[in-house]
Amino acid sequence: MSLLQQITQSLRALGYDFAAQEKLLPGLIERYLLLIEKWNKIHNLTAIRNLQDMLYQHVMDSLAVLPHINGPQIIDVGSGAGLPGIPIALARPDWQVSLVESNQKKASFLQQVKIELALQNVEVIGQRIEAIHSDKKVNTIITRAFSELGEFIDLTRQLAAEKNDNCRWVAMKANCADSELKQIHAPFRIEKSVSLVVPGLNADRQLIIIRKTIIPD
Repeated sequence: MSLLQQITQSLRALGYDFAAQEKLLPGLIERYLLLIEKWNKIHNLTAIRNLQDMLYQHVMDSLAVLPHINGPQIIDVGSGAGLPGIPIALARPDWQVSLVESNQKKASFLQQVKIELALQNVEVIGQRIEAIHSDKKVNTIITRAFSELGEFIDLTRQLAAEKNDNCRWVAMKANCADSELKQIHAPFRIEKSVSLVVPGLNADRQLIIIRKTIIPD
């Protein structure tokens, strides 16, 4: 089975409605994976070298979050090779995705992906997250293997406007220990924990979804 066929089969297994992107998405994902493979030889974007493993452990892992996050303004913190932000942007061209990555080689890779895949809905921000203040009404601030929950909130709390009660902080985790969950304190609280099923991946995956309690005037 070709890589393109594997991608198509995996997307169907997700059971998500990709709407108008359904026909274009497999080809875009294939091109993205080939770009990771090419750049990985020089810049070490990921420890995973096999394209099939990248498909399941990176791309499908990222796309599995789609039913549980809201747009149209997404910020991917510590994006690295563009995960989960690039797969989200490919699947949802109607959303605007900001990729925050302070490593300049990785940020250069993200810029190249944006150019080669003509991603009009992607912005690459090559800065440390604590230096960024967003003037957009952010809906989802998401991270994958960036930090523990407490640090994630501390470094990103300024990205959501003070009275923005629609913003969610979403942490992708393999397994979140109770001690880490206890790092979340008021006005933030854990709204829910979601167990994910990722096609082709036999491993625990969960989303920790956090919101901020807004006190009315």
